[in-house]
Amino acid sequence: MNSKKHHLVFFTGAGISQESGLGTFRGQSGMWENHNIEEIASPEGFAKNPQLVLDFYNARRKELEIAIPNEAHNLIAKLEEKYEVTIITQNIDDLHERAGSSNILHLHGELTKSRSSINENLIYDYKDSLKVGDVAEDGSQLRPHVVWFGEEVTKIKKAIEITQNADLFIIIGSSMIVHPAAALLLAVPFESDTVYIDPNPSVEEGINLLVIKEKATTGLKLLVEEYLPQ
Repeated sequence: MNSKKHHLVFFTGAGISQESGLGTFRGQSGMWENHNIEEIASPEGFAKNPQLVLDFYNARRKELEIAIPNEAHNLIAKLEEKYEVTIITQNIDDLHERAGSSNILHLHGELTKSRSSINENLIYDYKDSLKVGDVAEDGSQLRPHVVWFGEEVTKIKKAIEITQNADLFIIIGSSMIVHPAAALLLAVPFESDTVYIDPNPSVEEGINLLVIKEKATTGLKLLVEEYLPQ
């Protein structure tokens, strides 16, 4: 691989946080297997039974409180010492932040924040547990600051811009089958390389694409030790 890489762009999914004990939403034993998506992750579900939705995300936040960044999160943060590093993540946890990474774009929102139900730009820190009756400054019910099914992923345009400026695009723990995030692969510059770290990758190795069939911590350590310039 070309050793003259400067801007590393990481695209991370649930697989990287799974090693910190956080459950995935999709896949075998994922949370969607045990819940009706429309009931807990859609505007319609929130309108029908807001407390059910709030309880679900309150529980996710409690899980996040006891989770800690794993070696993969820490390695990415440490790479800022040598490279320009940008993270685009599908995850709503704050493990990248807690590991020390400084440039993070959350595509699907942040579990540590809440927002107005009618103004997505009116955002607050998520304190304790949300309940029906907790309102924003505009008087609307507070909701988790996450993107639900049926809602626009407004930050995808920014994610595409970041990807278009990547010298090396590194995918970790994402199925890469969910749009619009899956379209980021098409935004990687032709002259740049892509690395895909996942124990069950959805794409095969090809031109400018290296596939490492390992879990996040193992695969990233291998990438740092064997493929990135020292």
